[in-house]
Amino acid sequence: MRDLKVDNIKIKDWIRMGQIVAVIPAAGQGRRMKSKLNKQYLSLLNKPVLAHTIAAFQDSDLITEIIVVTRGDELDYCKEEVVQKYNFNKVSKVVIGGATRQESVYNGLQAVDSAEYALIHDGARPLLTADTLRKVINQVKEYQAAGVAVPVKDTIKRIDDEGFVKKTPDRNELWAIQTPQAFNYALVLKAYKEAMADGFKGTDSSMLVERLGERVKLAKGSYENLKVTTPEDLVIAEAILKRRT
Repeated sequence: MRDLKVDNIKIKDWIRMGQIVAVIPAAGQGRRMKSKLNKQYLSLLNKPVLAHTIAAFQDSDLITEIIVVTRGDELDYCKEEVVQKYNFNKVSKVVIGGATRQESVYNGLQAVDSAEYALIHDGARPLLTADTLRKVINQVKEYQAAGVAVPVKDTIKRIDDEGFVKKTPDRNELWAIQTPQAFNYALVLKAYKEAMADGFKGTDSSMLVERLGERVKLAKGSYENLKVTTPEDLVIAEAILKRRT
């Protein structure tokens, strides 16, 4: 596109202003699920877990584009049995992930053609509500880096190598981070590029952004926004969905 301007705003920048792309990493192994089938494709009320996850973004007027990241050996399955089967027309690309979640998210971010904000959400979190999604998008537009989390319910202990308690942190200061997490696209892409170049491994996207010295604003999420990791989680997720409907 030519570098034209309208009222001192480049057209290519004007086009991307306000666009929010959702990157959904779904390339995990799911070993704790004790299933030969990747947990994202297990059946949840007669639909794959991943289909429930994508639907939350497909149905939202706030999301302009969806990029799904999957394993190489599941690429065709994801396209045919999830994206095409359920007519997820906002999914612009299905890309191959890496050896780790961080690499997979980075691959997804690199596949973005144009966006102002990037929202990252676990493929195995199928219970995201429109309210939570709207909340994190409102936060990112104001703070440029945002996420959702919930206060921990249990008392947390720090232990030493022998299993003895070293410290009991104040529970009022501890929150369990969830997804979606949303960021200014240029900011989160920079965070991932620098982390990959430095060999730094973070457990979530906000950790990489924090590493740049940026602040991440957290909003209270929902305890129902669970990640399907074990067989028990699948039972709980099914019960929640049945209650909602």
